[in-house]
Amino acid sequence: QVQLVESGGGSVQAGGSLRLSCEASGYIVSNYCMGWFRQAPGKERERVTTINSGTYTTYADSVKGRFTISKDNEKNTLSLQMNSLKPEDTAIYYCAGSPGPLCSRADFAYWGQGTQVTVSS
Repeated sequence: QVQLVESGGGSVQAGGSLRLSCEASGYIVSNYCMGWFRQAPGKERERVTTINSGTYTTYADSVKGRFTISKDNEKNTLSLQMNSLKPEDTAIYYCAGSPGPLCSRADFAYWGQGTQVTVSS
């Protein structure tokens, strides 16, 4: 049974940083495409960033240059380093995993419960 558990959310002032982590069980992060999504109140869920089974990453234009996705294969975790945070980054952030190695046309079948990130101005 695949389980993804996020941690690291919280409240921060604009310009600050947060690091989100996603611990996986029943799932080897190094083998698969994974990503971070977010959903703000009243908005649709948005894909923030993905990383494939290698090191290829993609980012939404809104977070390019500020967010960095990475995997720690020894700890079997996915991370999201968020710098220069803006109020518009406020959302629930979700970790997601695909059953395949590539992120193009990935089917994100596995989801964490989400962690709240709040950025105040």
